[in-house]
Amino acid sequence: MQDSTQNPKFIVGLTGGIGSGKSTVSELFHDQGIQVIDADTIARDLVIPDTPCFKAIVEHFGEDVLETTGTLNRTYLRELIFNDDNQRKWLESLLHPAIRKEIDHQISEIESTYIILSVPLLIESDQYDFVDRVLVIDIPENIQIARIKIRDANTEELIQEIIASQVSREMRLNRADDIIDNSGSQDTLRQKVLVLHEHYLQIVNR
Repeated sequence: MQDSTQNPKFIVGLTGGIGSGKSTVSELFHDQGIQVIDADTIARDLVIPDTPCFKAIVEHFGEDVLETTGTLNRTYLRELIFNDDNQRKWLESLLHPAIRKEIDHQISEIESTYIILSVPLLIESDQYDFVDRVLVIDIPENIQIARIKIRDANTEELIQEIIASQVSREMRLNRADDIIDNSGSQDTLRQKVLVLHEHYLQIVNR
């Protein structure tokens, strides 16, 4: 398998805080024919029932971490790891190498002009220094919290804990090569993506 650090393909690392709209922006790039690798999707696929990671998680945390359907109770698991750094580190040590291995594989298969690699912890992690540009999706925290409340069944306390566990908004913006402000309308967001898409095509075709 080719290591992505040696991969000549142009890779845009897309990131942002929880609820910032990473998935929506990824879809808009995909609409332009750009292939997207989503670390969250990979992580979910790695823990479907009967996979090695799923079995390891159940063995470690016990069957309390399961829904009645036999799938992982992701909300319960999220609460467990945010209340216990040791448990969080254990889960990361299990999942992060597996996620990275699958990302490398998908990069080797992609043929679009450039690649969008969506990683929530892109800046927090030292595993993704091979990306060519960092694109940050940014929204004010009050909008971020309101959107997460609508989307997820999480308490505001847990949302605040998740936000606090990620790098600060200021640090994220300081690391960005490109920034999309996603506090406006869907049409405005689409136009911003189109502008950046053309910019990336120009970079690749230099």
